[in-house]
Amino acid sequence: MRSTSPVVDPADDPPPGARQLARGITATWWYTVSAVAFLELFLVLVWTLQALAVPGDATAAFVVGVGGLIWWGSTIVLLADYRHRLDAEPGIAWTRIALPLLIAVGYGIAGGLVLDSWLLALMPIAQSVLLLNWPKGVRLRMVVLTTVVLVLVAVADAARGATEIALPGWIPALYAILIPAMSVSSLWWWDVLVTVDRARASEARLAATQERLRVATDVHDLQGHHLQVIALQLELAERLMRIDPDAALEQLRAARVSVDEARQGTRDLATRFRSVPLGDEVANARDLLAAAGLSVEADIAPDADEAPSSALGPVIRETTTNVLRHGAGRRARLDLRRVDDGWRYEVANDVVTGAAAHPVGSGLDGMRRRISEAGGTLEIREDADEFIVSVTVPRSDVSTADGQSR
Repeated sequence: MRSTSPVVDPADDPPPGARQLARGITATWWYTVSAVAFLELFLVLVWTLQALAVPGDATAAFVVGVGGLIWWGSTIVLLADYRHRLDAEPGIAWTRIALPLLIAVGYGIAGGLVLDSWLLALMPIAQSVLLLNWPKGVRLRMVVLTTVVLVLVAVADAARGATEIALPGWIPALYAILIPAMSVSSLWWWDVLVTVDRARASEARLAATQERLRVATDVHDLQGHHLQVIALQLELAERLMRIDPDAALEQLRAARVSVDEARQGTRDLATRFRSVPLGDEVANARDLLAAAGLSVEADIAPDADEAPSSALGPVIRETTTNVLRHGAGRRARLDLRRVDDGWRYEVANDVVTGAAAHPVGSGLDGMRRRISEAGGTLEIREDADEFIVSVTVPRSDVSTADGQSR
């Protein structure tokens, strides 16, 4: 854990959970693209081998093989455009898909002519068209229609003798018939994953919005009541100022008491929302670091909830953030336990080998001041491959720490 770095805008530094989800959905996309690409390459290979099996001129094999690779590259462009289909604007992006579609038409015509196969002439066009950004209902009907048409064309090829009736001759034809449906099924799984991921993100945003609304409502009710009382007391003091100064002074004192009550109520409200047992704080830090891909060792005392959360809670959150931002990102160690003079929390993580040491930053400086006010100590150690922050607070400091935090 490096102790300092330039200030980072939170908008440019997404939470570790968000980065983990982004990595997961990106990996799934590459699995999807790899599956579709493999299907198409295998199909090109099968048709090329069929062309090589025909004695005579090798031109047919060259056209089918090389042309197939060019067509395969054009479908990768269509897949890249398909990835952002949920964010796409209405209409058809002809500027991006025109060239891949023209390549599919050209390859279909050339391959169909050299092998005298209507199925090969139609298959690249059908595959490329189905990779476009069709609405869900339309795309399903397109898959069914395309599969039926390919079956009819394969039967026509067999009837006129372009395809052997025996099983080996039907293998390329069968594969060409099924590849559009297999490709769309892979893309359908990707669409499901994207929809679930967006629903999960929307649920998280909704939960945060509801929590903010609840806090705002509580603050409004609390402050609105006290402010109304204070306004009435001040108005009454103003009216009594000339006729009964003593009574007016009493109302001013009452208004001051109301201000103190409002301030205390706000503090109590903030404390209620911020009070999290220390055991849960450390467990949350452990889960957060693990979600970011670190190997985490955590030793949490069974009675950790008795530790002063107002003093150690901010320390746990700040040090966890530092581990994520400034550590090497491989391992971390968390330790919360009782000691003779109170409670000790220690966090250690690996550092980049050979990296220059950084001066202590404002985050750790703020923790040092907070812990010092609470009567504790903060120690920073840095070994060759490990950065350690150790914080100790007195056992009897629960009430003192609460008072300082206010």
